Amino acid sequence: MKNNVSVTRKTSESAMTVRLDASGLATDYRTKLKTHAPFFSHMLEHIAWRSGITIEIEMNLADFTLQHVIYEDLGITFGKACRTYIWDNKADGATGYGDGIGIIDEAKALCAVSFEERAYCDITYDKIQLPAETENVLSEDLLTFLEGFCQGALCTLHIDIEKGVNGHHIWEAVFRSFGIALGRAFYLDPSRKNLSAGVAGAVTFTIE
Repeated sequence: MKNNVSVTRKTSESAMTVRLDASGLATDYRTKLKTHAPFFSHMLEHIAWRSGITIEIEMNLADFTLQHVIYEDLGITFGKACRTYIWDNKADGATGYGDGIGIIDEAKALCAVSFEERAYCDITYDKIQLPAETENVLSEDLLTFLEGFCQGALCTLHIDIEKGVNGHHIWEAVFRSFGIALGRAFYLDPSRKNLSAGVAGAVTFTIE
């Protein structure tokens, strides 16, 4: 069993490091989420709290600060770290799939994730008015983070935002549901040793 994963992604635009510790939530987990935006850090807190995974984030933004790139690149890096954990622990029964419901006051969101080497992201919010911005963070950028996660994780991610009026609550419900689903995907089930999330199993390619 491998509890710790560390992934660093570097481009000419950014450098991101994500470290995961699935052995439990550290008492100082908040201090490990070093992002550029307090509200974004707060959303990552919800993932950590609901999943039980200690998440450590480091960003080097000295040379590049375009918001879209920051959120997309961190999403990709976080997704890659989660994918690595799932496949590194397949022999010990890493489940690889999970779902969850996140609620707070008037807001409610549903999330399901499956790590099957298929990058697909579907986020629906046709029942609510998604705010353009909450606490100086664009909703577009939070969506970009989740889409980037799918790219890095090669997973299928579905999120349905069912209810919500307050922007802060809407996004808290989303990231709570995401954290619950992720925690269930990380769960080690002895009855699922060497089994993948889908019946197709691990994907391999032969290139000649």
